[in-house]
Amino acid sequence: MSKHVIVVGSGNAALCAAMAALEKGAEVLVLEKADEALAGGNTKYTAGAMRFAYDGTEDLLPLIRDRADPRLARTRFGSYPRAQFADDLLGFNGGRPLSPEQTRLVDQSLDTLHWLASHDVTFEPIWSRQSFERDGEIVFWGGLTLAAQNEGVGLFEMELAAVERMGGRLRCGAGVTGLVTEGDRVTGVRIGAETLAADAVILACGGFEANPDLREAWMGGNWRKAKVRGTPHNTGDGLRMALELGAAQRGLYDGCHATPMDLHMADFGGLHLPPAERKNFRKICYFLGVMLNAKGERFVDEGKTFRNYTYAQFGRAVLDQPGHFAWQIFDAKVDPLLYGEYHFEEAHFVEADSLVALCAKLEGVDQLAALATLNAFNAAVDQDTPFDPTILDGKAATGLPVPRSNWAQVLDTPPFRAYPVTGGITFTYGGLSVSDRGAVLREDGTEIEGLFACGEMVGGVFYEGYPGGSGLTSGAIFGRLAGASAGA
Repeated sequence: MSKHVIVVGSGNAALCAAMAALEKGAEVLVLEKADEALAGGNTKYTAGAMRFAYDGTEDLLPLIRDRADPRLARTRFGSYPRAQFADDLLGFNGGRPLSPEQTRLVDQSLDTLHWLASHDVTFEPIWSRQSFERDGEIVFWGGLTLAAQNEGVGLFEMELAAVERMGGRLRCGAGVTGLVTEGDRVTGVRIGAETLAADAVILACGGFEANPDLREAWMGGNWRKAKVRGTPHNTGDGLRMALELGAAQRGLYDGCHATPMDLHMADFGGLHLPPAERKNFRKICYFLGVMLNAKGERFVDEGKTFRNYTYAQFGRAVLDQPGHFAWQIFDAKVDPLLYGEYHFEEAHFVEADSLVALCAKLEGVDQLAALATLNAFNAAVDQDTPFDPTILDGKAATGLPVPRSNWAQVLDTPPFRAYPVTGGITFTYGGLSVSDRGAVLREDGTEIEGLFACGEMVGGVFYEGYPGGSGLTSGAIFGRLAGASAGA
């Protein structure tokens, strides 16, 4: 007799869990708190990029839907070995060794992408965001090469189609309010007064980023001010239900994926926009210009390394500034390199033909100090090293209170633009402890029978930062693990 598995949530991790349980012959019901338009959790808000280890182009081609794209012939994808992925994670661990969860993320990343492709979840090179043209070649940088076809919306749609082809069902408007237990075993869920029985329940309903009270309690008061980039429905419900059963906490509850966002965006990433456009409120091209706070000072090394490795930290850094905001300053020569969100119709910016006039338009900023900072930056730029955004070019600005390591260019080409940003939160890092089969663990290390977790709810995957694209990959890996175990 097949098992009955309930998956709580409908994002990438949840749908991967559903697919894996269905592969084991289980009957699967996916329950989503949101209505149909907002089903998919945070997945729909992403660019669909997935970071994974690969040795070369031969590992990528089976994943790419359009292998006839003429650009492929002149593209250099390079490689991204497991050792590099591990080192990138270690760079955000604050001195901690790789966790078991991180080791699983690295070791199973490529296989999981190929597993998704076996379910007709396909990908395309991230031409516009992860590559630059150089000497007639398209050169990828930063180890992040592929995103789901049609980004996060496409990932959700392809995964849901796979679940439904395999016989799984999605029920929207079904917010789970509690877990049903018999003795020490989870035997189902409650939706208000309704009870649904199950042989296994998989919690895949996200973190607590959309709950301002929990953000303040677990992360500190500044985080109450953060813009919520993703779904309004990730309010910590699954964490609450599991913790009430004695589940063990794991990871840093004051840590999160953050990113600089348009200061004037609405909370929850612009719900009035089509899902594919919600990502346009991000502002992550700071490495091509400078960022100033209310004191008119630079506060981070905007060119420390590739932005894949800094935007999650710099989102927090912006939120920690006076007034919880900053301005990103660019001149016209980098405008062609700015991502589409800077030319998005609803993007906020000010423009002027001189730095003096631009600084006069920086609301909330010490304008004299801002001008002095920009002039000092210009004077400190290395004029001899060529600018090359495909590598860590070493084009620096030295002798400053906050040095600049790469991609420093004099701001000298009008018109000048400044974009106001704040910190936006995407997902939280603190979660639950799970076993090597994805089961939720108690403080004493025993499994809560019948209860599994995946996605943002798994703690120990990320600590003090995040290599871009790892979140969706982690969700797929731990979703597949939880689903296979629950359905077996």
